[in-house]
Amino acid sequence: MKTPDSFKRDTQIVHMGSDPDAYNGIVNPPVYHASTFIFKSVEHLLETRRDRASGAFEQFTYGREGTPTTRALEDAVTQLEGGFRAVVTSCGLGAICASLTAFLSAGDHLLILDSLYGPVRQFCDEFLSKFGVQVTYYDPLVGAGIAELVQPNTKVIYLESPCSLTFEMMDVPAIAAVARARGIVTIMDNTWASPLCFQPLKHGVDISIHAATKYISGHSDLMLGIAVCNEETFIPVKKTASGSGYCGGPDDVYMALRGLRTLGLRIPRHQETATTVARWLQGRPEVARVMYPALPDDPGHALWKRDFTGASGLFGAVLKPCSEKQFAAMLDHLELFRMGYSWGGYESLVVPTYPATLRSARPWTDTGPALRLHAGLEDPDDLIRDLERGFARLAAAA
Repeated sequence: MKTPDSFKRDTQIVHMGSDPDAYNGIVNPPVYHASTFIFKSVEHLLETRRDRASGAFEQFTYGREGTPTTRALEDAVTQLEGGFRAVVTSCGLGAICASLTAFLSAGDHLLILDSLYGPVRQFCDEFLSKFGVQVTYYDPLVGAGIAELVQPNTKVIYLESPCSLTFEMMDVPAIAAVARARGIVTIMDNTWASPLCFQPLKHGVDISIHAATKYISGHSDLMLGIAVCNEETFIPVKKTASGSGYCGGPDDVYMALRGLRTLGLRIPRHQETATTVARWLQGRPEVARVMYPALPDDPGHALWKRDFTGASGLFGAVLKPCSEKQFAAMLDHLELFRMGYSWGGYESLVVPTYPATLRSARPWTDTGPALRLHAGLEDPDDLIRDLERGFARLAAAA
């Protein structure tokens, strides 16, 4: 059920994708464990086949293509993003791969930012290239200058802002304008911002990707992806996702929809805590720089302030040069910032990062070790004490 646009965002989050009248008054859409749907007649079966062939996908035909639970989540995130329709997949990478392959064929050219999510780079290098797609990595700070990199066979421009691991801000509207003028599809990973802090489609992007595993879920216990499409891109993405087997499990879909209800409360808290910890890190003698666009002195702050309405809890830091022994001593015994991949859950996380190994268009010049931190929902004073003890171990290991 679509909630009125006159409602404020927090009200929409509570009620969108919910239709109690359709489920005997039940507040939450039920979990449908379904592979098979029964057809009432031959005409009904043929009707659903025609629906699928046309690309409408309004009727339910097979579990891989979704259930009423899937549709509820898709409708809710679509409304938050201001899109046409959405496609749920098994993970964020699945949503990205389905979106890319929906518009790329052998002989086509893809422009993709240099500092993107690592597994997507691997997909480009090991799969797209093998099947004849030409891939060019571009400087994320290129802005409207991307027009100079466009080739006659460029079919897709891929964005992510802020960038993975290094948090540069991209001029999304400028790049989208170049693409739209040339009929090029734009796809953006919007997981960092969540639908609350940025809506790519409202800035000219065609497809907005979310790893619902992260902030939409909020609890580090599911795998799911969502591609929110405009009207022109929905059918190709839906057909590609269905034909490739990128389907979300029913329980994960249900938990993502439940997690979405508290997104409006969690994101501001993540931002508040991340800002507190990031500012504290800026004052530490062991830290060379902090990478968080919400900070006023961050190089990307002006773009963030212009286009975004908030920030999440994910940010980066570069330490001053130290030994591997010191670096390990700091990280190995942190109590609250536990080492683990993913982010967006209620808990704080930290991982060492190695941006120099993932760059080709924009070299990484920092000489000290780098970190990616996720500020969870713990008290920021406790998080700061945890890091403070880590720096004490780093100093003692010298």
